[in-house]
Amino acid sequence: MPDTDWHLDRNYAFAAALDATVISAKVSRYVIDLNRAAAGEWLYPGMTTTSLCPLETFRGQEIYREGRAPDEKEVERRIATHWRPYHFALQDELARLRAQHAHVLLWTAHSIASLLPRLFQGKLPDFKFGTADGASCTGDVVKGAIDPMRESQVSWVLNGRFKGGFITRRYGAPVGGIHALQLEMSHSLYPEESAQFWWRPDLADKAMPVVQACVQGSLTALVRLPSAA
Repeated sequence: MPDTDWHLDRNYAFAAALDATVISAKVSRYVIDLNRAAAGEWLYPGMTTTSLCPLETFRGQEIYREGRAPDEKEVERRIATHWRPYHFALQDELARLRAQHAHVLLWTAHSIASLLPRLFQGKLPDFKFGTADGASCTGDVVKGAIDPMRESQVSWVLNGRFKGGFITRRYGAPVGGIHALQLEMSHSLYPEESAQFWWRPDLADKAMPVVQACVQGSLTALVRLPSAA
């Protein structure tokens, strides 16, 4: 529960008015993390993180009872049942949109606890943008996303501890017209950051307009780009 990407459907409810495609995971990252490579490549070599089928939470707590952790056969079953269908759907939709538009924005939405001493020192910034150090998205589109942050009271960082997960790195191809940008938001921005994770409208009403401005800023920059190859 604590490592769930909470309330993303409510955070991005404005996407419907943009006629955006929304592909949502319906399985816990404890079953399989769709933002990790199926082959198991480590996103951040030398740093503590979780794997494709994690055995520990972000806080280092064991997920499985003794002797119940998934074996290789079970991991393969989860890849076939959950990981591949999700990524096939994402690939198909990107191809469909790219056939219609010179450029496509792939905005990968996540949320995480604001305090995770096992992984980070101190409190994380509220908004954490990742573009694989600029490889997954053009500078103009990134600028469109972060410009609204400069006028907000929300703390933020670009390509800090979060540089984008597997989805951002795998599908972001600006030369080919696909611009991938990950936003990892802190739980403290909108839910009650406790075991209940209740929605806090008093907090969300301040943070959600900033999210929408960031997405709209990226889209505005996107349509001004010259045609891709």
